[in-house]
Amino acid sequence: MSRYLEIAQGLSVLMASGSLRPGDPLPSVRSAALQHHVGNGTVVHAYAVLESQGLIETRPRSGYYVRQKHDPSDIPNLGLQQPSLVDGDSRARLQCMLGDLMVSQTTLLGSSFVDPALFPLHALKKGLIASMKDPSLSVPVADSLLGLPRLRRAIANRYMEMGYTVPLDEIVITNGGMEAIYLALKATTKAGDVVLIDSPMFFGGLQLIQQLELTTIELPTHPTQGLDLGQLETALTKYKISACLLMTNCHNPLGFSLPEIKKMEMMRLLRKYDVPLVENDVYSELQYDFRHIRAAKAFDTSGLVLHCGSFSKCLAPGFKIGWVATGRHKEKVASLKFVTSLGTNVPTQAAIAHYLRYNSYDRHLRRLRTTLQSRVARMIQAVDLHFPVGTRYTRPGGGFVLWVQLPNSVDSLFLFDTAALSNIGIAPGPIFSASPGYQNYIRLNCSHEWTDSIEDTIRWLGGKISGLVGR
Repeated sequence: MSRYLEIAQGLSVLMASGSLRPGDPLPSVRSAALQHHVGNGTVVHAYAVLESQGLIETRPRSGYYVRQKHDPSDIPNLGLQQPSLVDGDSRARLQCMLGDLMVSQTTLLGSSFVDPALFPLHALKKGLIASMKDPSLSVPVADSLLGLPRLRRAIANRYMEMGYTVPLDEIVITNGGMEAIYLALKATTKAGDVVLIDSPMFFGGLQLIQQLELTTIELPTHPTQGLDLGQLETALTKYKISACLLMTNCHNPLGFSLPEIKKMEMMRLLRKYDVPLVENDVYSELQYDFRHIRAAKAFDTSGLVLHCGSFSKCLAPGFKIGWVATGRHKEKVASLKFVTSLGTNVPTQAAIAHYLRYNSYDRHLRRLRTTLQSRVARMIQAVDLHFPVGTRYTRPGGGFVLWVQLPNSVDSLFLFDTAALSNIGIAPGPIFSASPGYQNYIRLNCSHEWTDSIEDTIRWLGGKISGLVGR
């Protein structure tokens, strides 16, 4: 375990035992560094871990303190109380329009892309150059369809290291995570079928469901506890559900990871009703926790889970390389892959395989997680400082986005339009639901390096939100 994690874990144990109580000061960075025989940066990283978990807080010109016990009322409310059946396309135009607008802004608080400066682009470029000289690029058609064998082998080894059992021949390489989800849904559903989803849900998935002409059942998702398994079983009993599309780790936009014990129970229910799970796990490598929380795929004993992963959020965003571990649906997924895109770019596959073999992927991930955790904590501080009373927000356990509930009278679509006029992009809540909802919610991207410009932007947003309160 890294030293900063050891320090953070030691302090969290002291807080849990009551040796450090709410309001107690922590040693200064310099004092803690001397105490633990580490550099100041290691202590800063350790404190960032604890701060992002809501265990400590900074006080201007004073230092770090143990935070008061978290009040559950500070967490955003469930925007949806009961499962909701949605069979229309009234939201599709809104989702497409806002999706296009958000990626065009210069201040990318609304995007779902990590700051590209955080990725090892030079090492990936070297891998790409090396792959271009590799005579084995002329791969057989079968290998071209399923993906480069050495990359599939590297992914299978990664699964094994984390405690999964995923055979090599179950893995199909795709053009990014979205194609993986598309192939998985297409393999398990047809137009008109019912698919169960979590709510709120990333808007790209909602657009995909709309394109496939599927009917959705939205299941309320708690910001820290995830799905209510009782409601899940009720929905499985009441409706003929063809598949579930769920995000169980580093949920976008809520930021939680479903505990493994709950995933085991969820898989028991899905086996009982023989319903496939399309598991969107593209953020899984961005967990902040001391121990990696495995996806539901780890508890799949009957091939029901189509596990969708990607390197876009954690290593190589522009390479558009993802995969799906197909379970019992390999033949159908392979057939669909053939008729949609035939194969996936081989040089970029080879470059990532080269990186995974010759570079320290885990070291890169540790740095990435630490940086994202620190930047999320910084965004939380700014929201606390600049947004009006009544604002609530999540405490993400991974990833790089913050889900913010604004006072009830604030219309996030109006705020979106207002911000766009100043070339500021935010993600308004309604695009995260197939049915009308989340009118006073927004999602913020926290991955970019903190600058005076971002601070000014959050201050400006806070002023506009305050002006809308009670309007």
